[in-house]
Amino acid sequence: MTDEQEKTPAEPLRVGVLGARGRMGIEVCKAVDAADGLELAASIDQGDSLDAASHANVVVDFTTPDVVMDNLKWCIDQGISAVVGTTGFTEQRLEQVRGWLADKPGVGVVIAPNFGIGAVLMMQFAARAARHFESVEIIEQHHPRKLDAPSGTATHTARQIARARAEAGLGPCRTPPRTRSPARGAPTSTGYACTPYAPPVWSPTRRCCSAPPARR
Repeated sequence: MTDEQEKTPAEPLRVGVLGARGRMGIEVCKAVDAADGLELAASIDQGDSLDAASHANVVVDFTTPDVVMDNLKWCIDQGISAVVGTTGFTEQRLEQVRGWLADKPGVGVVIAPNFGIGAVLMMQFAARAARHFESVEIIEQHHPRKLDAPSGTATHTARQIARARAEAGLGPCRTPPRTRSPARGAPTSTGYACTPYAPPVWSPTRRCCSAPPARR
């Protein structure tokens, strides 16, 4: 028997899923089950104890903005890295997470506003284009059952636009008025327009996002 044959297989990466019975959580659990090298260590939802994920190597969080910070604090305290798809992260929340991680060099946290390649490219293109226009507007449209408003994709796009313009030495754009724009051809959806240059907005009834110009 060769040395290669005598090597024991690597242990699978143990993954805990928070928000496991939600729409995205269900898909994450399916993906983990189907992936080589991953093991679904815990599927946790509202009312379940986080302790079930204490033996996980990494936790994926698709919960809600009102509980995600407590979940992250628990993961970091336990020395468990996290991948977060939950939205609602302001700059203050991000700074708080950075503070928790300061004394945990072995723990990593990825907070992703959107996992879609198309959405990531859109955010990159928006930031590159923003410095060439005098006015920039973000229009968000989604189904009426969406829990968070504005979405993480919209708020992150606004921050990227503002940061790109600040880095280019440009002042605030000419601000178009915020308007409610009905979603054409989608009677069950709602579309709203907003600008990324006013103070941040978070409203459950107005699907609008904005962010101030980034500091250099």
